[in-house]
Amino acid sequence: MSQNNARITEIEIANMRNNLNLLRSQLKAGRVDEAFFNKQIDKLDNLLLRVGEEQAHQSQSSKFEALYNVSRMLGSSLDLQVVLDQVMDAIIQLTGAERGFLMLRDDDGNLQVKAARNFDQQNLDSGDFKYSRTVCNTVIDSAKPILTTNASEDPRFAGQASIVAQSLRSIMATPLRARGQVFGVVYVDSRALAGLFRESDLAALDALSSQAAIALDNALLFNETDQALSQRVEQLRQLRRVDMLLNETLDAEKAVQFTLEWACKLVGAERGHFALLIGNPPTFDTLYHYGMNIGESFVGTFTEHFPPIELVISMKRTLPIMSDDQSQAALIVPSLKDQEVRGIMVLERHGEAFNEEQADLTERILARGAVAIENALLYERVQAANKAKSEFVGIVAHDLKSPMTGIKGYAELLIMLGGLQESQVNYLKRISDTVTRMEILVQDLADISRIESGHFYMEERRVRVGDVVQAVQDGTMPQIKERNHTFVMDMPDNLPDLWVDYYRLLQVLTNLVSNAYKYTPDGGTITLKIGRDDGRVRFSVIDTGIGLTAEQIAKLGTKFWRADDNFTRSQPGTGLGFSITRSLVEQMGSTIEITSVPQKGSTFSFSIAITPEE
Repeated sequence: MSQNNARITEIEIANMRNNLNLLRSQLKAGRVDEAFFNKQIDKLDNLLLRVGEEQAHQSQSSKFEALYNVSRMLGSSLDLQVVLDQVMDAIIQLTGAERGFLMLRDDDGNLQVKAARNFDQQNLDSGDFKYSRTVCNTVIDSAKPILTTNASEDPRFAGQASIVAQSLRSIMATPLRARGQVFGVVYVDSRALAGLFRESDLAALDALSSQAAIALDNALLFNETDQALSQRVEQLRQLRRVDMLLNETLDAEKAVQFTLEWACKLVGAERGHFALLIGNPPTFDTLYHYGMNIGESFVGTFTEHFPPIELVISMKRTLPIMSDDQSQAALIVPSLKDQEVRGIMVLERHGEAFNEEQADLTERILARGAVAIENALLYERVQAANKAKSEFVGIVAHDLKSPMTGIKGYAELLIMLGGLQESQVNYLKRISDTVTRMEILVQDLADISRIESGHFYMEERRVRVGDVVQAVQDGTMPQIKERNHTFVMDMPDNLPDLWVDYYRLLQVLTNLVSNAYKYTPDGGTITLKIGRDDGRVRFSVIDTGIGLTAEQIAKLGTKFWRADDNFTRSQPGTGLGFSITRSLVEQMGSTIEITSVPQKGSTFSFSIAITPEE
């Protein structure tokens, strides 16, 4: 190391202090040694030079140390605001500037202040965001750093309004570069001092900006990814809500309205339209709207309002469009099934065009809506078909009653008249029995028809339980005795009245008792047990019959289903009785509970609410 670059020692400083005191004494005495004086002046000049070099070296070392610390700090976070704060703190600390600004370019390329600090590292208010835009724009355009020691006298900037108005002096600005693009500017200045910054300061700021650019770019990418993920999660949450709403309805109009409403809400549309396509060649059917009222005539002119619809139908792809004056935006989305266009949705709004993300989200919503709409339309068709079937069955059942009554009556009359051979009497009895079974079947079909068509009504009134039970016994005892069954009646004397349809309760109990004696081998026991049960009257029919498996219980009540065994098939029945019985019990506000053990017997139970005391 040269003399000038050698570290200054304390001995040198003490010697120089002593020599200066000696000179001071010589001056007071008027006896100054010129050679000694000049020698001490040279030593002092050399010492001051070395002091300046050492200070500069220390300053540079301090800057390198600061840059090193900043580089470690900037990689510690991906939070954009945290990184911005860290960068601004480092800028002010490194440069000693009066003010510092960090600006990033927006989607339109304009600079937006993201952080601003003063010398005390306090945030500046937006009203204090006054800096040289000329300097910043020059840095953006050139992608190079700028230093001016006195902007007011610098020919590059002296005439600029911001320079003059704010009396700007010292200015430094460096670009923020990442992935080959300038995406921002770091700017520091001093309005009071000229010559505050040197080239070494600019180099240090440029180095800091390079490190800051990497950290900021990473934070921006993470922020974009995080926002995109949050948006995706929110979209999925909203789509789940749409699914729940659509799954709750089998009404086609409601399904369409839900679809239109949510599509408009989620993509920012002001109004929406949906039309079904039917026929071959396809034509538009009923048109639905959201956000506006349009007459039915709009259906016929749908394609006139939105001419690109024909293109969407042929391409089977979503198409965003803008009006000629760019004031209206529309999004035309096809509803597809089996690669065929089954409907068209159109969303509208003023101004901004629909983007790809909004188009994709609309397609997702419409895909869900299309399934719900198709299911609702199918359900409506099934309901209409069932209603037509039930009405037809009801008409047929009604029309069959009179001829069957006539056939049975004539058969019984012929038997009463006598004079017939035994075989002829047997034939007439078979005819009468067959007609009786047909009457039961027709009555069952009529009941099923009324239940399914919604034309079944209960005529409720106050009913004594004992009256119903007596009627059940009167109607079933002949068959029970014929099968040598034991009938057990288990009922207390103090049962309250019920508010119920007398004849339907009688029908239910009669059907259950009839099934019990039919599916119990001769000599079994049939029990009708009735009692109170938590504000209700509970009815139970218990038998010692063939019983049911769990699989058979699951199928019980299916129209026309009967167990596939010889004993069951040997008994008369239509496979409709229990279905009707279960429906009647449900009409009474209850359900039938079944417990059964194969070859040991079954129990069928239900309950009816007790009539409140008046």
